[in-house]
Amino acid sequence: MTGQRMDKTLVDGLLVVFFWSLGCCFIEGSSQTEVNVNKYITWDDIKVDDHLSRLSTYGGDDRNQSRSVIVVDKNGRGDAVTVQGAIDMVPEYNTKRLKIYITPGIYREKVFIPRTKPYISLIGSQNNMSATIISWNNKASDTDSNGVELGTYRSASVTVESDYFCATRITFQNTVVAEPGARRMQAVALRISGDKAFFYKVNISGAQDTLLDETGSHYYFNCHIQGSVDFIFGRGKSLFQDSVLQSVAKRYGAIAAHHRDSPNDDSGFSFVRCKINGTGKILLGRAWGNYSRAVYSYCDMDDIITPAGWSDWNYPERQRTAVFGEFQCKGRGADRRGRVPWLKAFNIQEVSPFLGTGFINGAQWLKL
Repeated sequence: MTGQRMDKTLVDGLLVVFFWSLGCCFIEGSSQTEVNVNKYITWDDIKVDDHLSRLSTYGGDDRNQSRSVIVVDKNGRGDAVTVQGAIDMVPEYNTKRLKIYITPGIYREKVFIPRTKPYISLIGSQNNMSATIISWNNKASDTDSNGVELGTYRSASVTVESDYFCATRITFQNTVVAEPGARRMQAVALRISGDKAFFYKVNISGAQDTLLDETGSHYYFNCHIQGSVDFIFGRGKSLFQDSVLQSVAKRYGAIAAHHRDSPNDDSGFSFVRCKINGTGKILLGRAWGNYSRAVYSYCDMDDIITPAGWSDWNYPERQRTAVFGEFQCKGRGADRRGRVPWLKAFNIQEVSPFLGTGFINGAQWLKL
């Protein structure tokens, strides 16, 4: 009997170890699957019940407590009264999608999302993309608390440094009104330097240097981007599809100023089926770097495009190296008879890499 009890005890112990190991493997496998799933952005990442109050209870000061949605309501009926307050609630190095639902209203604040907080979605009212506004009014010549000029990059109303960021039905706004040629009036509404970001039905509103598409791959779909001078600029590799590019220039301006220093630099701006309208006379792009790259395909251009269309930024040598192109665009502004002679003439094979999400390697991070 003693030997049998010992055998049974040994067997029971082995079973405990077996099931414990099995459970650990299951949890580890689930965690790995979760991380793999989070390597893709899907439509679910920008959806939330519009009548949501709370989906879970946040664990007070425990920053590791998991949750799926944080509600921002400026009147105090949510989890935070400011957008930055909600960002601060996100645990660092989070590995799963966290949605921040922002109720309608104007949130006058400067927002910063650090690189240590990936997988964040900012979601506004599902019924009105202009009802939720994040707005600030810094310009490059403003100074910080130490008396140092902010410069263009630090003027941003909203800065996103994290990867796998999403936003929908939000207006990012900088209210500074800049006149062309005025000193240090650059005023960024949105600065995005994180990789793999998706913007759907988002307004980005400003004047000079509205959108700083700094680095990384980004997808802007059904968006509205407004500005006057170089209002889309940076070193990013981004696709702007089925969006409105609205000029608010009073005299002259420019849409894109892409910076690319090497022919091996895998970056550029591609505009596909966009509507270009507004005021003033504007350039489609300026060569900010020697190998600046911007291509417009199937776009509808109102009669606000200067005949030349493009600028070498007063560096004639860039005419040989910049990659600027227009392919089968329409509208009165698409007349190419007065364009600069160094504009690239693409055929369908040459322009194809610019036409879809393949341009931003979307198969590696988008499932839309």
